[in-house]
Amino acid sequence: MRNTKLRRPVGASVMATAAALATALPFLAPPDAAASASPDRPRTSLDWQPCPSAAAKAASQQCATLKVPLDHKDPGGRQIDLAVSRIPAEDPASRRGALLLIPGGPGGTGLDRPSTAKLSQRLRAAYDIVGFDPRGVGHSSPVSCGLPYADLSLTTLRAWPAPDGSITGNVAAARRTAAACARNGGPVLRSISTADEARDIDRIRQALGERKLSGLGVSYGAYAGAVYAQLFPDRTDHWVLDSNGDPDPARVERGWLANSAVGAEDRFPDFAARAADPARADRLADRPEEIRPLFLDLAARLDRTPLPWPNANPAELNGNVLRQHLLMALYSDSRMDGLITLMRAARAKLDDPHAPDLPAQPVPSPADIEAQQQTAAASLATLCNDVAWPRSPGKHARDVAADRVRHPLTAGMPVNITPCSFWPAPPAERPVRITAHGPSNVLLVQNRRDPATPLTGARAMRRAFGDRARMIIVEAGGHGAYHGDDRACGDALTTAFLLTGARPATDISCPAPRA
Repeated sequence: MRNTKLRRPVGASVMATAAALATALPFLAPPDAAASASPDRPRTSLDWQPCPSAAAKAASQQCATLKVPLDHKDPGGRQIDLAVSRIPAEDPASRRGALLLIPGGPGGTGLDRPSTAKLSQRLRAAYDIVGFDPRGVGHSSPVSCGLPYADLSLTTLRAWPAPDGSITGNVAAARRTAAACARNGGPVLRSISTADEARDIDRIRQALGERKLSGLGVSYGAYAGAVYAQLFPDRTDHWVLDSNGDPDPARVERGWLANSAVGAEDRFPDFAARAADPARADRLADRPEEIRPLFLDLAARLDRTPLPWPNANPAELNGNVLRQHLLMALYSDSRMDGLITLMRAARAKLDDPHAPDLPAQPVPSPADIEAQQQTAAASLATLCNDVAWPRSPGKHARDVAADRVRHPLTAGMPVNITPCSFWPAPPAERPVRITAHGPSNVLLVQNRRDPATPLTGARAMRRAFGDRARMIIVEAGGHGAYHGDDRACGDALTTAFLLTGARPATDISCPAPRA
């Protein structure tokens, strides 16, 4: 299992795409309850070699390829590749185990995360920092739906209604995408689910020779981590879940996507304050309360008069492209500056055709497009294979009409139809129900104003775990609450828990980190 098995490095664009694609039944036993109680299989030796990317080499990160079953119900059948990485603990004398970084998305890569993640130096001293590319993406066995380039646009993958609220084009795109995935995805696409990612994680644990793992999962990685903690509770040590969605097993990803409308509303006041900051020479207005009507008016103008935008996908700035850029910008304060620049440029161009063109976009490379294909396929496979989705276009049209009134910033997209409504096969198993069964060793960390996984969903995760968990709410906005800066209250408590297992006695709030 040498590093010749590892394919080309996947660039930062796949992480951005994966971040963008981040979208009650009777009690059910975990689908692999027997496996969670079974003894470990013999340890698999990992042949650690230098990693292919420059960032990984600079950090002395090591990589290996692990064989895992395509179908965990048939462990002796076809095997696929899982790319795994690590940076050994910097202080071997005080090493306390392996800390697995669980990628977000779904559809995000994680092989280089040990090199690039912002972690406390104390964690790097005490832990082997371990990463992996989930099945379907990066250097693991790849998957693709073979979508036309136009259908890789986030305004197609995310079903933004037409300016008049019609979803006719979304229904056609959803059918077309589902058919392409059925035609081109193959057995790896059919094998992707959160439960099987949890089983892959346990194979990583076994291969590392660890009796237990500590973990840090962010965004979708938090849900994958929660599912692992449910299926394999006795194999978790110190378990941190950052930016949590509602684990409701009747909805899971359907609920996350719908809840993003709430998240955008929660977070938008932070953007308004930044866009009207008196200290900014490029501010959009003099007062924060002016920013919301300004944004909605600009989106409506772009609905009527799109602006050419070479190299973008689509190659124009229309109202839905602007709305999608808003959702991405709300992830972090630094991203908001790019949206402010784009909005100023668009207003100027609409008012004066001779004004400067929109900010230049890079020409995507074949590697970028391949990475986008992998992310789109793996993301859709997770969403559609995890839970059944409503199939009625008429119901979606009614939901969109109502949601456009309640949440105009997102214009009905979060409840619109997706390819999952036309997916070729139903989920192979029911979603895992998160429960209080297991050790009390879970720490949830959450920003109060998270645009992608709003606090309402995180509170539902907290209730599901019961006394297994405690939650830290950071009085901040953005997606991702832990940044490895131990001067900040939330970061310091999270690091301390990972090092010692000591958690707050009760759920607590922490002030926002200082800029």
